[in-house]
Amino acid sequence: MKKKIIEITPEHGGSRIDKALSEFDPEWTRSKVQSWVKEGMILVGGKTVKPNYQLKEGDRVEVSEPEPELLEVVPEDLGLDIVHEDGDVLVVNKPRGMVVHPAAGHATGTLVNGLMHHCTDLSGINGVLRPGIVHRIDKDTTGLLAVAKNDRAHASLAEQLSQKTVTRKYTALVHGNIEHDEGTIDAPIGRDPKDRQRMTVIDGGREAVTHFTVTERFGDFTLVECRLETGRTHQIRVHMRYIGHPLAGDPKYGPKKTLSFGGQVLHAGILGFTHPGTGEYMEFEAPLPDDFTELLVNLRKRD
Repeated sequence: MKKKIIEITPEHGGSRIDKALSEFDPEWTRSKVQSWVKEGMILVGGKTVKPNYQLKEGDRVEVSEPEPELLEVVPEDLGLDIVHEDGDVLVVNKPRGMVVHPAAGHATGTLVNGLMHHCTDLSGINGVLRPGIVHRIDKDTTGLLAVAKNDRAHASLAEQLSQKTVTRKYTALVHGNIEHDEGTIDAPIGRDPKDRQRMTVIDGGREAVTHFTVTERFGDFTLVECRLETGRTHQIRVHMRYIGHPLAGDPKYGPKKTLSFGGQVLHAGILGFTHPGTGEYMEFEAPLPDDFTELLVNLRKRD
């Protein structure tokens, strides 16, 4: 149990305790804070309060944060689609619905569980729950990921990502008709202060740059290729929403009336990097998954 004392400043005076505390730590969601309040793990002035308690300037809040649940990564035969593998790196084509690494609520069935079954030589830089994981894509995004098989390879790939020399191209279907054939979205991304589960374009956020090219138009939908210059959480989903063209099927950033697709229509189709061992530039391509292809066929028939 970790204890943290928070002195309430004028900035948070008058705010609900669950809303205010969710702004102090990115891991403290409102629902998590509410459950802690109900369980008596959050005290104000040494006394328990209700989740709708309104904080006052000068309140002394004591948060007893439970230790994170220890997860054991169990190797699982998940039939991973391995596109490339050598002694340094592995490139895998992730299916829709698969989480990249274990976390609370996703202890099994993740890409890491499958990787642990496939091979034992993975880098340990990101710890036991994220062996070999250099970058991620969302649960419902399909496509290519590079995995490091040793710490030297991990450091090399991480540096390439930092230097923006990794090629990452995605195919996305978005709402609306984008008038321009191409464009660049340069807008900083940070956690949404109104909803800690979402990201948004915000002053003071981290640099985020997305280049897009229109490849096909369907009247009320547009097919685009997006090239990432940076790799922020939910970057393409946030940026396309920011310019008024949210991803089709996206339950978090899209409109309520969207395509029923089981998640955002987004595929990481091209991945290129300099091999950590040979110094050779390598590029890989994964075709659109069948459900994405079928959706495009139906849109063409409709038009």
